[in-house]
Formats: sequence, structure tokens, C-alpha cells
Amino acid sequence: MATMKEIAAMAGVSRGTVDRVLNKRGSVNPKTEKAILEIAETLNYTPNVAGKNLAVRKKKLKIGFILFGTVDSNSFFVDVIDGINSRAAELSDLGVTVEIRQDSYYDPEQQVKNIEELVELGINGLAIAPLNAGIVAEKLKELTQSGIPVVTANSDIPDCGRMAYVGSNYYRSGETAAGLMNLITNGNASIGIVSGAKNVLCHSERIAGFTDYSKKNFPNLKIVDTVMNNDSDEESFSVTKKMLLDNPGINAMYLTAAGVCGACRAVKEMGLADKLSIVSFDATATTSELIKDGIISVTIAQQPKKQGEIPLDILFNYLCMGTLPEKEQNYTDIEIIIKESLL
Repeated sequence: MATMKEIAAMAGVSRGTVDRVLNKRGSVNPKTEKAILEIAETLNYTPNVAGKNLAVRKKKLKIGFILFGTVDSNSFFVDVIDGINSRAAELSDLGVTVEIRQDSYYDPEQQVKNIEELVELGINGLAIAPLNAGIVAEKLKELTQSGIPVVTANSDIPDCGRMAYVGSNYYRSGETAAGLMNLITNGNASIGIVSGAKNVLCHSERIAGFTDYSKKNFPNLKIVDTVMNNDSDEESFSVTKKMLLDNPGINAMYLTAAGVCGACRAVKEMGLADKLSIVSFDATATTSELIKDGIISVTIAQQPKKQGEIPLDILFNYLCMGTLPEKEQNYTDIEIIIKESLL
């Protein structure tokens, strides 16, 4: 009987890639997928599904997943959780359970407590959107050293020992935002930035990519002020309004995090909706409506459901078969959305 190892050797790929194709877990290049399926058919490959499923069920695996904020404070994570729940439902047939936790953007100690709580529950692996803080990195490193694999999702953190990262290339997204801002302002703008939290790497990387690329390529894109809203719509409203009052010359805004509704409410209440060009991130229901209404010029999405699904796939494959991910950085697509694409 043919094995996955034999198919992988003939296809010139890893066993993990063969497993994803044959078990329909995760995306694989269509050409590679076709080749694997043809080889499997030629070899009359038949997986021992019953034996494999029984072995996995006996493990009774438990995976933890920690995200930022709450669904109420950041609706982006609704789609991430949809991805988690969708994959968790499939894995539940194999005896796998998934424990989800959400914590704040500004309390690394609370995130460490959530990690410790999940460890006490007996998790075998952890997916996490980490705060960029030393105590979080040390705790994750402690987990990996104890044999609990870690995958970071949505945001990353240096030197934490994690197995892989799943999410957007935020620096590249910032560069993309700079290019879009240059297009919609004809290369001349005084920009106010509204961001989320300084200790969230994805937020700071979006600003860094935007700033570096603008300085190098678009000298007439000038950043006037940067304010933080901790991903809160109420805080976003107040800090945006103050920024615009303090800097009446601002004619464009770059929204790098949640709090988009609050920032746009300030813009509308001040009668500036027709005077500002706005670039934002993600395509939540409320952000999509703001694009349709012409308040936001363009938004950049990052496939949130995949950010929920792929970390579970990576951990499951490793815990069940010892399969390491093919890539350390698993970037989601950068999707550019304008009004016309939503009609």
C-alpha cells in the first residue's frame, strides 16, 4: 500500500503538503495539488481513515486560542472567531477541543494569566495574538520549552520560540496603504494617523511601513500627528476629534486599527466628510458601510477567517503527526477594497 511519504517523494514536496491536499486542510498551490492527487490516484492510495481517526481521538487534544479585545470592542475578530469555530467543529469529530480567550490590548500581565489558565486546563498547543511585551515573550518561550507548541496569529512577537506566524505582512500592508494614499490624494496630503496600541506589533508595523515608504517615495505625504485609541470607538472619537481640532490643516487620515467607526463619527460631526481622504484596514460590516457612504476611500483587508483556521491546522498537524509547517511566516493576502467592489 502506498504511503504519504512515497507520494511526497514522487511529488517533490513535504509530507505535510501531501497531508493537507489529501485531507483538505489548508491551501496548496493548485498545480502542486493536482500533481499530488494524480500521483495518489496512480498509486491507488487509500488512507487508513478508521485507524488514523481512532488514534487521534485517543489523544483527546486540547488547543488554546487567545485573541485581542472582545467582539464588542473589535468586530474584526468576529470573522477570526468564525474561522476558529468552523475549523474547531471539523476537529471536534476527531476528539479535539478548542478553548478561546480574549483579553485587552494594554495588559500583558492579564494575557500571561490567560496563558497560564489554559495551561492549567491541559492544552496541548496554543495559538495566540500576542501583546508585544517581554513578559509575554518569556511565557511563550517557557511553553515551547515545556513541549507545548505555539503559533502566533494576527500579530507576532520577536524571540518567543513560536513555531509559525499566521496573519498579514503588516509592514507590507503599510507600504500598500502609502501607495493608496498617494493615489487618492494626488501625492499631496497632510495626514493624521489614528492607531490602536503601541504594544501591538501589527499596529506599529503598519505605521512603520507607511512612514518609511512615504519618506522614500512620496515626499509630499506629510504625517502631522499620530494618536492612539486602544481599539475603542469611544476613545477613537475623542482622540480623532482633538487631533482634527488641533491640526486644521489635516486633509487625510490613516486608520491603522479598530475604532474606525469612532474616528469616522468625529469626521462626520465636524463636517469634514467631504474634505478628508481616509485609508483604513479590514472590511467589517460597519467599515464596509462607511466605504459605501463615501466616508472611507479605501480599506485593506487581511482574510480574518484564515487567521482563525490556519493556526489550528498547523497545531493539529504537528500534534498528530509531528509535521512542521512548511513556512515560518504564513502571510494572508492583502485585499484592496473600494466602494465599487462592494456594490
